[in-house]
Amino acid sequence: MFEDLKEMICQYVDVQPDQISEDSRFIEDLGFNSYDFMSMVGEIEDRFDIEVEEREVVNVKTVKDAIEYIESLAE
Repeated sequence: MFEDLKEMICQYVDVQPDQISEDSRFIEDLGFNSYDFMSMVGEIEDRFDIEVEEREVVNVKTVKDAIEYIESLAE
């Protein structure tokens, strides 16, 4: 999951995979803007066959938050 997410992140922002940790914050550390983040959320929905709740996605601040959220929906 972490490796898949790192691969996706690198498609949206200019960072190297080795710069991404589970503690990386999407906006502050990785340089996401809200448009890029929501675009990636759409790709996550397609790749993992899940439905992300927009009101809940605002609580996803770090890569670890995203992994935990995706895993909770995939159960």
